[in-house]
Amino acid sequence: MSDAQTTQIPVTVLTGYLGAGKTTLLNRILSENHGKRYAVIVNEFGEIGIDNELIVESDEEIYEMNNGCVCCTVRGDLIRVVEGLMRRPGRFDAIVVETTGLADPVPVAQTFFMDDDVRSKTRLDAVVALVDAKHLPLRLKDSREAEDQIAFADVVVLNKTDLVTPEELAKVEATIRAINPAARIHRTTRAGVALSEVLDRGAFDLARALENDPHFLEAHDDHDHHDHDGHDHDDHHHHAHPSDIHDVTVQSVSLRGGEMDPKKFFPWIEKVTQMEGPNILRLKGIIALKGDDERYVIQGVHMIIEGDHQRAWKDGEKHESRLVFIGRELDADRLKKSFEACQAA
Repeated sequence: MSDAQTTQIPVTVLTGYLGAGKTTLLNRILSENHGKRYAVIVNEFGEIGIDNELIVESDEEIYEMNNGCVCCTVRGDLIRVVEGLMRRPGRFDAIVVETTGLADPVPVAQTFFMDDDVRSKTRLDAVVALVDAKHLPLRLKDSREAEDQIAFADVVVLNKTDLVTPEELAKVEATIRAINPAARIHRTTRAGVALSEVLDRGAFDLARALENDPHFLEAHDDHDHHDHDGHDHDDHHHHAHPSDIHDVTVQSVSLRGGEMDPKKFFPWIEKVTQMEGPNILRLKGIIALKGDDERYVIQGVHMIIEGDHQRAWKDGEKHESRLVFIGRELDADRLKKSFEACQAA
């Protein structure tokens, strides 16, 4: 890991509808005795209703908590707030940015992708979506944002699972999987997820995510579904048939191929993202390039795309390329054919 990376502060973008449990989660970060210093950036301070006894001192926009964390509000410019935090003495272990229920997480994530100054000091760690198990089906019916939040997430916290039957839970989980096959799902009640599962995950850093979970990009097979904490939920896992799932407009396209010809692959991915950009929410992939002994990882948000060498291919490791697109109105057939056409002879 380079020095730059170690000094960069991880940023978690937290999305989810009002009522999904964001406030509960943020209050835990701001009040629990976890021994870390977190900076929480919220949209409306009043919404969170922080217990006054926990506040040590405040200077208008920034409230200091007695466990070393701070909470501040964004009134407009996220970059300005982040820069203000960076200048404070006693730097933070991590920053959490809460987006309002209706907000599209993409511009927030793009800030940490694109602004050079912010980027030199912070790195996007994961986009986390909190989902209310009981109300998600309704949300998805009437809101494109709810779907986007899931499509865009690296981690989904499926909360309020105590309010639904095992059948309903299985159905909701199948819907989430249909929208985003690559996200990690944690089932919780009262947003009781371990903070370590949400903060400093390195999930947005695809190279690290792949080291932690080599199957990160592989399509999940529903009938051997284990929770990531090792519990097997099969005892009450009813298979949701696609017909049970309401019409999901976000879909994922998983492509698989051999070694790619760099002279064909790079112009192709450039062209696809330029033409299809607005329809592509996320893309992630590991590419085997002909004549290159290192794995190349690539990931993107809409039209912004970046790639980097991750590590050398291991002995006996199959040099194959995998690419996952998550978006709307994607022409799966055309993507598949044009991707395969980039393979090295």
